[in-house]
Amino acid sequence: MAILPRAVRRLALVLPLALLAPQLAVAQDPAPPTPQYLTEEGETPWIYEGSDVPRDEEWTFGELPNGLRYAVRNNGVPPDQVSIRVRIDAGSLHEEDSEQGYAHLLEHLLFRESQYLGPAMAIPTWQRLGATFGSDTNAETSPTHTVYKLDLPNVDEAKLAESMKILSGMVRAPVLSDANVQAEVPIVLAEKRERGGPQQRAAEQTRETLFAGQKLANRLPIGTEATLNGATGASVGAFYERWYRPENTVIVAVGDLDPMQLAAEVEKWFGDWQGEGAATPAPDFGDPVAPPGADPANPVGEVAGIVAPGLQRSFTYAVMRPWRPVNDTIVYNEGLLRDSLAQALINRRLEARARAGGSYLYAQVAQDDVSRSTDATFVSFAPLSEDWEAALADVRGVIADALANPPTQEEIDRELAEFESIFASSVEQRRVMAGARLADDIVNAVDIRETVAAPETVLTVFNSMREKVTPEQMLEQTRKLFAGPVIRAAYVTPETGEASDAEIRTAMLAPVEAASDARIAAQDISFADLPAIGEPGTIAQQGPLGVLDIERVDFANGVKAILWANDAEPGRVAVKVRFGGGWRAIAEDEAAYAMLGRMALVGSGVGELGQEELDRISTGRRMGFDFDITDGAFTLFAQTRKQDLADQLYIFAAKFAMPRWDPNPVERAKAAARLAYESYAANPAGVINRDLEYLLRDKDGRFEVADPAAIAATTPEGFREVWEPLLKNGPIEVLVFGDFDKAEGIAALTRTFGALDQRGELSPDVANEGFGFPEPGETVVRYHNGDANQAAAVIAWPSGAGVDGLPESRQLEILTQVFNNRLMDAMRERAGASYAPVINSQWPTDVESGGRITAFAQLRPEDVPAFFAAADTIGQDLATTPPSADELQRVTEPLLQYVNRVSTGNLFWLFQLEGSTQDPARIGLLRSLLNDLTQTTPERMQALAQKYFGDKRGWRMAVIPEGQELATRVTSAPAEAGR
Repeated sequence: MAILPRAVRRLALVLPLALLAPQLAVAQDPAPPTPQYLTEEGETPWIYEGSDVPRDEEWTFGELPNGLRYAVRNNGVPPDQVSIRVRIDAGSLHEEDSEQGYAHLLEHLLFRESQYLGPAMAIPTWQRLGATFGSDTNAETSPTHTVYKLDLPNVDEAKLAESMKILSGMVRAPVLSDANVQAEVPIVLAEKRERGGPQQRAAEQTRETLFAGQKLANRLPIGTEATLNGATGASVGAFYERWYRPENTVIVAVGDLDPMQLAAEVEKWFGDWQGEGAATPAPDFGDPVAPPGADPANPVGEVAGIVAPGLQRSFTYAVMRPWRPVNDTIVYNEGLLRDSLAQALINRRLEARARAGGSYLYAQVAQDDVSRSTDATFVSFAPLSEDWEAALADVRGVIADALANPPTQEEIDRELAEFESIFASSVEQRRVMAGARLADDIVNAVDIRETVAAPETVLTVFNSMREKVTPEQMLEQTRKLFAGPVIRAAYVTPETGEASDAEIRTAMLAPVEAASDARIAAQDISFADLPAIGEPGTIAQQGPLGVLDIERVDFANGVKAILWANDAEPGRVAVKVRFGGGWRAIAEDEAAYAMLGRMALVGSGVGELGQEELDRISTGRRMGFDFDITDGAFTLFAQTRKQDLADQLYIFAAKFAMPRWDPNPVERAKAAARLAYESYAANPAGVINRDLEYLLRDKDGRFEVADPAAIAATTPEGFREVWEPLLKNGPIEVLVFGDFDKAEGIAALTRTFGALDQRGELSPDVANEGFGFPEPGETVVRYHNGDANQAAAVIAWPSGAGVDGLPESRQLEILTQVFNNRLMDAMRERAGASYAPVINSQWPTDVESGGRITAFAQLRPEDVPAFFAAADTIGQDLATTPPSADELQRVTEPLLQYVNRVSTGNLFWLFQLEGSTQDPARIGLLRSLLNDLTQTTPERMQALAQKYFGDKRGWRMAVIPEGQELATRVTSAPAEAGR
């Protein structure tokens, strides 16, 4: 008997059967072919060579005579998908000086034209197969590898074969002509330009300092303008021939098909691939080496004071060790776990010091094996002021104490409980691990020359380590983390003269006084000892919601809950609380407090629990406390598990019943907001993030980002005055979706949210508050103080809002995706005017106004008029001429597959149904969702385009460099808009 995919089983209960009929046909498939080069029974798979880590038996491995290795696995999450990864062991570290950027350029060229794909046909081809470019089809180039990624939805044997054929043509036979190189280089340069600016330059200088003497110091994957402009088909082809060889290739395929079928397709399309000539050995990446005369006891080497106006202060120093391949054994992994434990112990102390009002905003220790170039321990922190020496001394003092004295057993036990929770949760959720993540795990393991292990194995190794760990052993492990042949440091500051190289070196060489007060005192905190929220509430009404077996429970105090207990995602429970009026309830003069609320409302605590106590009481549990503001409601969100659900609900309800108002989180949020504001003007994207929402809301003061003066004027007392009434008024809706017992969940809600006092009503003014949209007129111009070749442009049109318009909003999603494809063609292919222009539709459903369609691009200042011209052309063309059936199919097929995939998870249903206790119309409109998103006509799209783009001039904004004037003339016509 055929078993329907989970997505179809769920959707079949709420959607018309006619829409699902094409997916229900099941053919009798022939037996899968037998691969010829699987690892034989009793042999060691290639990834486990030299290791005693137990093999994950769900993986099947093979190695072809040409040296290509592969790994395949059956996985049904999400249903009907196959995730394929093709990893080439060649990145920017494999380039010669004259080839900088070639590994990444090749990544682009493989998508441009290859054996089975004509010029620029990759994106539309994958779209017709249901894959979205940029998420389902993607690639990445790092210093050590290039990976091509495909997540293919709605897969069958024929689609798998076609996709593997296309991938083989891309990897084995790309068309590396001069014409293709000349077409793609401007796009890569646009990507480089958009990444540029003060942040990038500071990052490059930091990299040059920390990795001095190694190839990694100056081998960014993006390359240089000189080497990219000098690229030809022949020169890029030479790099390709040297590194794109079967023995440098690993292919991973994970998905909802027989692994033998996956393996057979790999062997079929890659089995006869042969490299040209003798293989080239990988270059030497170099080792970190101390300069002559460095003190072995404190081997400070290269340091740099980096001035970057507009950036936040940040200090990084690293203890560097040579990287060497390892035998990935159980003993080695126990050592890695002890390393992680040592870092967690220090990071906990560093965070506690920052919370208490330290000299830094944040600080963190992290060990990392970087690009097979160094095994390093990095220490990073952000000073709160120009007194970076005090912050450095504070951070080093915490670390010095950890190097001088063993941690307490209580500290160790606390971190071990956190680790156990994570590893045990992975075991619980093993059967719902996404295939894409499993495929990426193999790729990452190959990159660092290690193995993969089943979650049960990881938990077993952890328990083995746990039984043997002692405070003295952790002291020894910590000392190993901070020992190495050289220490390097880089300090980024916006102020000239604040820190010279000599001053940084002196500070790093100075003796350190151990901070004996850094240790966190032991505290026993139990939920059993906390006060009750109130008298348990009573249920006023309970019954099915009318979708699947989802339940609605209304309490006598006005709180309403939606629950869906199911086992689709073992070990996962999502909890979301919607309350109050959201942005509608915030006054224009409270914008600064709204911004601080996002950062400090949770940290200010509940009852007798401050942020430290909340962390401690959550030790060993899966709990969360995320806060956000939407147009129509405030929200709390957490991912938890059934054994922690009752306590998670208690913490959320306590925020309403007994809010705490600690001042330290507010002061820390003020410091963070002040530091962030100073960096907004450093590039066009920062200015967009600062100003766009305010401008698109017709200069509504609630959405204006507070400047340093407004931030300085806030106080912890004012914070409480604003947020205390916001917590008290307006309806509360609680959604609980996932793996829990329904009766226990309702009982927990009765003791927590059901026990809250009756809530105050939203005032009519708040309930009826709307949001404006600016009148189109002259282009709004803002300025940044970054690079002279960077700009950004925005064009926006007003759209709709409200639940009643949901069907139209879904059709509008189709239209904007068509628009997006055309905009990408027009701007990306137009001499690299923009690397990734994008258009999206926002249709609020918890208010009745504020919807908009927004297109955005980063580009050169001279190309701003071309962007506006392209957007106008596309909008008018869609309004006058219906899009083709092929254009629509390239959009609706990926949307169909997207809905089928995400509807297998609880969050999809939670997000669709949130707010339905206030507006039940959402429930009925859920039935038309799939139809609305995937069924349309060219004529309907034209009608929508006429409505929203027809005779409407879009509102426009441009961000250009200071000192320049806005260009108004299109210097060259935009490309045909993708028709």
